[in-house]
Amino acid sequence: MPGFELFDHTERKHIQEVADTGVLMRYGFGGLRNNQWKAREMETAICRATGVQHALLLSSGTAALTTALAALGVGAGDEVILPPFTFVASFESIMTTGAIPVMADIDDTLCLSPAAVRKAITPRTKVVMPVHMCGAMAQIDELQEICKAHNLFLLEDACQAFGASFKGRMLGAIGDAGCYSFDFNKIVTCGEGGAIVTNNKNLYERADMYHDHGHDHSNDDRGAEGHPFPGYNFRISELHAAVGCGQIEKLKRFVEIHRRHKKILKDALSAVSGVTFRRLPDADGDSATFLSFFLPSEEIARKAAAALKTAGVDGAFHWYGNNWHYIRNWNQLKARTFMHPLYKSMLDAMPDYSKVNFAQSDDIISRTISVSIKMGWTEEEVRSRAVKIVEAVKAAL
Repeated sequence: MPGFELFDHTERKHIQEVADTGVLMRYGFGGLRNNQWKAREMETAICRATGVQHALLLSSGTAALTTALAALGVGAGDEVILPPFTFVASFESIMTTGAIPVMADIDDTLCLSPAAVRKAITPRTKVVMPVHMCGAMAQIDELQEICKAHNLFLLEDACQAFGASFKGRMLGAIGDAGCYSFDFNKIVTCGEGGAIVTNNKNLYERADMYHDHGHDHSNDDRGAEGHPFPGYNFRISELHAAVGCGQIEKLKRFVEIHRRHKKILKDALSAVSGVTFRRLPDADGDSATFLSFFLPSEEIARKAAAALKTAGVDGAFHWYGNNWHYIRNWNQLKARTFMHPLYKSMLDAMPDYSKVNFAQSDDIISRTISVSIKMGWTEEEVRSRAVKIVEAVKAAL
């Protein structure tokens, strides 16, 4: 999956262009740059790739989510609906703004269930934040209809789904705003980085200010710029943006390789009785970074995960026991072991996640295994891997 698998002279060229100037900060120092503005260059490329009007690069996907929420005006007393199957950054970003993460069940798309979202809406709900997990899409059209009906913002956490689409529109570019991650394990990497995309100019300008200490970026003299709002330092460096400039040139190729390799694995596993696959609302839009499938029971899924490990199949995840991606082991959230005190009003409003019932999500995730797809494999290696996966799953069944 990671873009670093095919790191080559393309990225090195962009990095060298930054190194030659010695300017590593994305703002200022115009006279020293030799017209090298890598963050701007990648933002333009993101707009081109996703079809949006505005893109803002940040230091991480987490920073992107936090900044997008702040730019939407989310804060104290607001509720944000998200799934319990995601990376911890999703709820961390919500809490950073002082808002309340309200989790609703997933369905067989491995993403937010629209039915569960409808039940979770309260007068305090401000945002629905679907997470396009493992490279593919939530039922984004239904979620968008729900948001319009209830006058809510739709913020797409597409941090794991850059390059994926739904009915011809890129994930992240459908809602009021979308966020991507370009960390070291993503299909396109900056080493560390993230982005916000939106067609709302006001939202973009607010995010642009928030991510850089409130600077309004009105001129080239940072000391003379206005600061309408306070903000944080969530800027990306020119070196990280340079890596991304090289990577994003290869996005179409990356997705094609993933899809080719995934098809070989899925075709092989399709012949195994008892295996079913994650539902994709638009199979043609899958970025194909993972092959996710269901087994008949948690016990069988555990056996299959162990057999895959024994067979040397790296990158096979049984998410039910994972500490980062499913609520079952988010003890820091359940026990409320926060590093610094939170406002009592926030704690009082937060659900007690040690008691919330996620039976539907538990049933799905306990039976789910996701296998990551690598770009660096030869076709022979992919087919050999397919045999190992099939044999391991059959042994568990």
